[in-house]
This record gives sequence, structure tokens and C-alpha cells, in this order.
Amino acid sequence: MKIAIVGYGKMGHIIEEVARERGHRIVCTFDGRPEESFDSPEFRSADVAIEFSQPSVAVDNILGAFAAGVPVVSGTTGWTDSLPEIREMCRKGRGTLLYASNFSIGVNIFMAMNRWLASVMNDFAQYNPEMQETHHIHKLDHPSGTAITLARELVARVERITSWQEPKPGVDIDRRRTLEVSHVREGEVPGIHTVRWESESDSITITHSAKTRRGFALGAVMAAEWLKGRQGYFTMGEFLSDLTKTTGLFTTD
Repeated sequence: MKIAIVGYGKMGHIIEEVARERGHRIVCTFDGRPEESFDSPEFRSADVAIEFSQPSVAVDNILGAFAAGVPVVSGTTGWTDSLPEIREMCRKGRGTLLYASNFSIGVNIFMAMNRWLASVMNDFAQYNPEMQETHHIHKLDHPSGTAITLARELVARVERITSWQEPKPGVDIDRRRTLEVSHVREGEVPGIHTVRWESESDSITITHSAKTRRGFALGAVMAAEWLKGRQGYFTMGEFLSDLTKTTGLFTTD
């Protein structure tokens, strides 16, 4: 398979390494705002583009790939206010995108656990949830896209929890109604996500801790392999459901 890498930072380099190990050919790599690169014969020859860039340029990168007729696997977070219009373009046949806030296979298993636990906790009002995510100092957006996904899926399944928000100085959060999602930026941490349910009697905690960025890269390359030849808008849940031949485990409402 021929792959173009859009966003050639640390993740881009790891994606290149993993893709080559899996027998794929990298036809081009670029970073920044590479409008001219989307028109190149090299980019147009790609079966799939894998896009890990910055929130400020992600939409332009995706639209540039659409214009060149190249499907996109995107893992950039912090731009999803524009996702509905991008999704509508895909549904109208004007592009192909598989977007995920996190491509790690382990994280997606963790997300499935979060959905299941939240559904159970809907019946146990003595437990109040809280969440924390920790990432490296280079990650600009917060909370992480993964944390936002976890939070939204939890809120959707627990009737007494009506919203989520980040902590603010001097502002009290009613934890019986609101999920607090805090963030930490330190060192070179690839990513840690923790969901905790607290009661007066005990606490229940689930955590996913990434050891390296390689798991994210492997998931993205596997998603690109699956996306080749497809048209439309897809999610990691659809990819993993097809991969594992399961129904309902990875898909959301």
C-alpha cells in the first residue's frame, strides 16, 4: 500500500517506521502548511494519507487530501468543531475519512470498558465519577481528545451526570451532576487516562497508561490498511468491530 504522511513530527516518524515494517511504501511526507504538496503526483498516488498534525491546520490538511482524491486517516485532536461538516462531505461522496481521537488498540478497549462501567453505574447513585488525563508538555489542547470522548460517552450513559467540565479556580463543581475532567502536562508522557468512581465506602478506578507512541502509530497504520478501497466517513469503532467480528463492543450509540 502507498501511504502519504501529513504531519512529519515525532508521530509521523514513528508511523513511517511502523508502515515500512508492515511492508508499505511511503510516497511522501510533509509538515506545516503544505498546500502545494497535495497537488504533487506523489501525494495523488497515495492509497491513504495518515494525518497527525496540529489543530490549526488539520481541517486544511483533510480538505487538501479530499481535493486530491486521497482518503484520510486523521488522529489530530482539537479541531472537531468542524467534524460535522467534514462528515457530511464524506456522506455526499466528496471525501473519505476515518477519524479517531486515539488510535491505540488498548485505548479503544479501555473506552469500551468505560462505556460498560458507566452503564452499570447509572443504577448506583452513591458513586460520583471524575477523570484525569496526563500528557507530554508538547500537547497543546486540553483536555485530550481521548478524554473528551471518554467524558461524552460517560455522560451519555449516566442519567444523573448531565455535563462535564474542566476545573476552574474559584468555581465549585457539583460532582453529583457534573463530571470533572482535569489535565496534567509533564515531561514526555505519551498518555495516561484515568476514570474514577468514588463513594463514601470505596472507589473503583480504571486506567490506561501508554508506554510509547508506537501503539498509536500501529493502530493508525492498521486503520489505513482497512480504509483502503472504502468511501465515506468511518470511526475506529467500525474498524475494530469489523476486525474482531464483534457486534456492539466497539461501536457507540
